[in-house]
Amino acid sequence: MQGVCVSILCVCICVSALLHSAISQPPTESDTYTECTDGYHWDPQTEHCKDVNECETIPDACKGEMKCFNHYGGYLCLPRSASVIPAPEPPIAPTVTNPCPLGYEPQGDSCVDIDECERDEHDCQPSQQCINSLGAFTCQCPDGYRKVGTECIDIDECRYRYCQHRCVNVPGSFSCQCEPGFQLAGNNRSCIDVNECDMGAPCSQRCYNTYGTFLCRCDQGYELGPDGFACNDIDECSYSSYLCQYQCVNEPGKFSCVCPEGYQLLGTRLCQDINECETGEHQCSDTQTCVNIHGRYQCVDANRCQDPYVQVSENRCVCPVNKPACRDLPFSIVHRYMSITSERSVPSDIFQIQATSVSPGAYNTFRIRSGDENGDFYIRQINNISAMLVLARAVSGPREYTLDLEMVSVNPLLSYQGSYQTSSALRLSIYVGPYTF
Repeated sequence: MQGVCVSILCVCICVSALLHSAISQPPTESDTYTECTDGYHWDPQTEHCKDVNECETIPDACKGEMKCFNHYGGYLCLPRSASVIPAPEPPIAPTVTNPCPLGYEPQGDSCVDIDECERDEHDCQPSQQCINSLGAFTCQCPDGYRKVGTECIDIDECRYRYCQHRCVNVPGSFSCQCEPGFQLAGNNRSCIDVNECDMGAPCSQRCYNTYGTFLCRCDQGYELGPDGFACNDIDECSYSSYLCQYQCVNEPGKFSCVCPEGYQLLGTRLCQDINECETGEHQCSDTQTCVNIHGRYQCVDANRCQDPYVQVSENRCVCPVNKPACRDLPFSIVHRYMSITSERSVPSDIFQIQATSVSPGAYNTFRIRSGDENGDFYIRQINNISAMLVLARAVSGPREYTLDLEMVSVNPLLSYQGSYQTSSALRLSIYVGPYTF
């Protein structure tokens, strides 16, 4: 008997060293020989030695996670995942006297090799291939298996790191698998990057392939959603109130600025007043003068001189000194027009008054003669010939003021009795627009 222990598979094998007589051992003298070798017991009915099933007779024959498999003349302890294909019991051949060596048979006066594989006189398992040799034969395991004793045990190819990423062992073979974002190369072992952008990646706008994965990016005016794929429009108008001078309108991927009626877009964000008087987009008659103001226009009479004043030029009225009604009135009135925005910061200088002619020795003072009943304005004199009209309180439009700004001149050199005094006025029409720009 020969005892063999294979440490790699943790297999305990007890097998007979005889190749052709391991299955049954008929006695040479059937009438007296009743002893069998280890692993066999005498069967009086068949008068042959019969294999002992140690897996049934020995308690706990295999320890731990090992499983017991009965074998001719012994037993095997194999992992529970091992695959064992049992060999069928061959028929008991009658004893024949052979003068030739084992594995040969007589043919005339010589001995010739017996092809056990062709005659099916071998003990190879069904999963094994029988290969004949002179005087013997060998049992060869299929690819992916190795022989341990008489059994074919699966080779775990994954232990040898054949695969770049993941290896899956299967009976007699193995397969390689790749991580997400990769695919098997032509050698079925290496993994190469997959260009998800060319394979329908779920990016809604832009896709950038990277090693093993991909990234989604968005066009200008969009931002990536929480799922990392969808692009959502950015509402730029909600970020700041200073993007547009008047009003911001959000659009897919962008925004635009709009202006109110009477204005036109200057560039992309500013609003510029349309001068309807210059463009001809007004409806003033021939007897009226078009006055452009913020966001609109105003038609005023070409002759705004009221009795006792007479018109001497386009915007200047004079009160003749020979008319008694002119005694307490300014000698002349000049008409001017201007517009301001609503809610203008105060105090704010809005209009400068300038004397056009000054007599030697004259002393000039400036005042608001009429039109400022609520005290929204005041005069700040700069010097003897000029003054500044100042907005004192913030005002909202649309609204119109008509202020008479008077310059009173006192000249003691021109009077023999007392001081000589005269005055002139500037009738300023102020239009307050409805917008703050």
